[in-house]
Amino acid sequence: MSLILCIETGTDICSVGIAKEGELLSLRESDEGRDHARKVGVFVDELLRETGIAPDDLDAVAVGKGPGSYTGLRIGVSFAKGLCYGLQKPLLAVGSLDALVEVAREDYEAGIISVDNWAEARLCPMVDARRMEVYTQVFDAEGRALGEVAAEVVSAESFAAYRNAGHPFVIFGSGARKCADLLAGATFVEVTPSARGLARLAQQALDEGRTEDIAYFEPFYLKDFVVTTSKKKLF
Repeated sequence: MSLILCIETGTDICSVGIAKEGELLSLRESDEGRDHARKVGVFVDELLRETGIAPDDLDAVAVGKGPGSYTGLRIGVSFAKGLCYGLQKPLLAVGSLDALVEVAREDYEAGIISVDNWAEARLCPMVDARRMEVYTQVFDAEGRALGEVAAEVVSAESFAAYRNAGHPFVIFGSGARKCADLLAGATFVEVTPSARGLARLAQQALDEGRTEDIAYFEPFYLKDFVVTTSKKKLF
């Protein structure tokens, strides 16, 4: 029996869950602003109390590794690494786009979203990267990646090969709504990042021994963090 704490903080949503053998037991999440540094610890404590699981009973800690918000990823990964170090538990890293696809697949199976010819669909999770840029990757309906992770400045020509291939092209995630009008033929559905998307993938990683080096693991930012200087005169 494997118990895995799952943490996803790469967007405006702070989400924490506990999974047993790849199935979610309990979940806490909030989209009320970027207060992840405070909420992630509170959510972990609440989940452990609710489920009656002691920290030492956990078999691993899984974290969404990105791409996503620099600050959000940093908070989630730092918390997960600290917990793993203190408890002497393995760290598991799950791609945030892979996890978002898992949420979409679960929502479809539960009847929360509806897409015609789902089995042939091409799934395109999008994480907002400001302006018209998104972090994205294309998957099939089974969650298998069909391309590489990319930072895409979305235009009317984006993903044309997929949109014109005769398959439903489904977009979702924090960056998808702003792109819907540009991408003719795409189907937009409401799917949000959640720690529940990590549960099955984290269990697979644990079963296959794909753990991370706690000392050296870093989030997958995809792009370098750029510090800008304010144009406002302070004095």
